[in-house]
Amino acid sequence: MSQVVLYGTQFCPFCTQARRLLTAKGIEFQDVALDSDPALRAEIMARGSRNTVPQIWIDDVHVGGYTDLRKLDLNGDLDALAKSGVELP
Repeated sequence: MSQVVLYGTQFCPFCTQARRLLTAKGIEFQDVALDSDPALRAEIMARGSRNTVPQIWIDDVHVGGYTDLRKLDLNGDLDALAKSGVELP
């Protein structure tokens, strides 16, 4: 099984939606809070080349944010990627 990591904040509605989607799909994920760690937040924003949250990684693949995660789900690619580490198309 792949390692899924969600970097987000507590009150971000997109972070909440991403958490709900992953939970509903039965995908285990590590939820890393950026609320009180500005250094980690800056590192994640630079690593993901985006300045928004959530930032989601599946293994070494940067999925993006909630909208990107939802697109993967709608295309039927999220389950395969999260469960077996299959590369993004």
